[in-house]
Amino acid sequence: MKLLVIGSGGREHAIAKKLLESSQVEQVFVAPGNDGMTLDGLKLVNIGISEHSALIDFVKENDIAWSFIGPDDALAAGIVDDFNAAGLKAFGPSKLAAELEWSKDFAKEIMVKYGVPTAAYGTFSDFDQAKAYIEEQGAPIVVKADGLALGKGVVVAETMDQAVEAAREMLLDNKFGNSGARVVIEEFLDGEEFSLFAFANGDQYYIMPTAQDHKRAYDGDKGPNTGGMGAYAPVPHLPQSVIDQSVDSIVKPVLEGMIKEGRPYLGILYCGLILTADGPKVIEFNARFGDPETQIILPRLTSDFAQNISDILDKKTPSLVWREDGVTLGVVVASNGYPLDYEKGVPLPEKTEGDIITYYAGAKFDENGQVLLSNGGRVYMLVTTADTVQAAQEKIYDQLAKQDTQGLFYRKDIGSKASR
Repeated sequence: MKLLVIGSGGREHAIAKKLLESSQVEQVFVAPGNDGMTLDGLKLVNIGISEHSALIDFVKENDIAWSFIGPDDALAAGIVDDFNAAGLKAFGPSKLAAELEWSKDFAKEIMVKYGVPTAAYGTFSDFDQAKAYIEEQGAPIVVKADGLALGKGVVVAETMDQAVEAAREMLLDNKFGNSGARVVIEEFLDGEEFSLFAFANGDQYYIMPTAQDHKRAYDGDKGPNTGGMGAYAPVPHLPQSVIDQSVDSIVKPVLEGMIKEGRPYLGILYCGLILTADGPKVIEFNARFGDPETQIILPRLTSDFAQNISDILDKKTPSLVWREDGVTLGVVVASNGYPLDYEKGVPLPEKTEGDIITYYAGAKFDENGQVLLSNGGRVYMLVTTADTVQAAQEKIYDQLAKQDTQGLFYRKDIGSKASR
C-alpha cells in the first residue's frame, strides 16, 4: 500500500521512516516534508498542510490507503473532517476532538467535568482581570496562551511581575495573535514532568513507553521554552504504579468523557504530565505525537507500524510490540538564536548511518541539489539506543563532537535527570 504523512518536521520524518519499514508499504509520501527526508527514500509532495483540497486530490489520484496527520495546526483546521467527508481515511482526531489541544480552556473544562487531576486555573480575555487574578494568587504561577503557539505560548513566571508581563504580551501586545486572545492562568505544580502517549480510537487505547522532553533552550533547563531540545524513553526511574495511575485517572476518563461530549477521539493522545506529591496531574494535552518524543519512541516499536495503524483505524486490536530493554535518547541540533530569530543556510554534517539515526526537521538542499542546508529553527536530531541513559548520551555526544556544528547549537545535558 501507499501512505501519506502530512507535515514537515522531525516528527513526520520519524513517522514516515517507520511506516516505510513495513513489508506491506510500497511508498510513503510526505507533504510537504523537508529535503532531508529524501535521504531515507521518502517522496516529497509539494502541497502545504493547509491545502486540504489539493491533498485530497493527491490521495485519490495516487491510491493512498490512509494518511497520517502530524501537526497540531492541521488538526485544528479540520483536515481529518475534510478527508473523512471525501471518503478518505486519516489517522488523527476531528477538529472537535482536537480542541483538547487547540483550546487550553476547553481542555481544562473537560478535566474538571470528568474529574481528571490538573492545576487550579482561571481563564481571562481581559488584561485587568488577569492581572488581578495573578496578584490574588501570587507567584510562581503559569501563564498560557489559550490557543496553539508552536509550543512557545507558556510562561512559567517566578515572580508576579513576570506573570503580569506575560499576560500583557498575550492579551494587549498580541504576541501570539488570536492564540493569545485568551489566557489560562494556572497554579504552579512542583514535581517531575513526563510524557505519556496513547494510540486511541473511541474508548480503546494502547499506551506507549513514557518519555521525558527537555523544553528549555539551554543546559540546566535555562533560557526560553522551545518546541523541545531532546528527549529519552522510557523514563527509567518512573514506577509502573505511576503509569498505571496515570492511565486510570487521566487517559481513560478523558477518552470516555470525549465520547460523552459527542467528540470521540481517534489518533494519538499526548498527555503532558507532572508527578506531584499528590500523584500525576495534567499540564497539557496534545492531539498528536510530540516532537521530539516521536523520534525516540518510534525506534522502540518492533512491530509493523503500518499494520498497527491500519488495525486501529479499523477498530481492531493492534499487535503492538515494544523493545523492553535499554533506553532510546535523542538530541536536537538547532540554529543559533532559536527559538527567536535565527539564520538559515548553514551546511549540515553528513547523515549518520548504523545505530545513530538522523531525523531532519528543517533541511533544504542548495540550488545545485548537492549540499543539505539548515532551513528552520530545529534542524536535525540524532537518536540512538543503548543499555543505559549514560551509554546513550556518550554515543550521541561523541558523534556530535565529531560534527561541524558551526552556526548551530545543542544542549549537552539531555537525559541527565535520569542519569543522576
